[in-house]
Amino acid sequence: MPPTDPLASSSTDDTLELRLPDDLLELFAYDRPEASATGDARVPGHAADLLDALADWGPADTPAGTFQLVPVRPERDLRLISRWMNDPAVAAFWALDGPESVTEAHLRAQLDGDGRSVPCLGVLAGVPMSYWEVYRADLDPVARHYPARPHDTGLHLLVGQVADRGRGIGSLLLRTVADLVLDHRPCCRRVVAEPDLRNVPSIAAFLGAGFRLSAEIDLPAKRAALLIRDRDLRGVL
Repeated sequence: MPPTDPLASSSTDDTLELRLPDDLLELFAYDRPEASATGDARVPGHAADLLDALADWGPADTPAGTFQLVPVRPERDLRLISRWMNDPAVAAFWALDGPESVTEAHLRAQLDGDGRSVPCLGVLAGVPMSYWEVYRADLDPVARHYPARPHDTGLHLLVGQVADRGRGIGSLLLRTVADLVLDHRPCCRRVVAEPDLRNVPSIAAFLGAGFRLSAEIDLPAKRAALLIRDRDLRGVL
């Protein structure tokens, strides 16, 4: 844990070493959301082909502030994401609690893959506050469990900050990200999600974001609610 006093003496003289709290240092990495669209934050491999250059989608204005998906860089983001994964409320459904190596393996499997799934931080008003996975559901094993259509795009979300839960932020951001998908992926007709049926707050957030409950499906690790947001209904729901 960082010291409560950010000023820590490095010697017995009058010179002080400035020691900033770790949480504050993390914020500095995201003080320019537009930086995610530059070369150093591009998604490697074939992600630009399979998810239409997600790193270049740019920010979106929301009532809660400017929001942007920032592709994960483990050297910058692993500690923060692992901390969120060790929150018992998150671990109950993600099952990625434990040492940082558990989360790192999960991230690396996506980052070293063919780009069908891109892990991102959700940065709201300059603050990283959520973790996202935007993935090609039609190319994912989940496609074997529902009538997938070409270019179906899936979303996984966890809200990392406890203070942001239970007050509508999840629905707001799910609608925002679904709109980003539909705006930047012209071949995608549907945004889909498959949260655990026991995760009632998550399902409620998706429904509040204009998704509809299509079916209940049995996946290898859970019984899930299949939730869909249709392009043709985005102006209605």
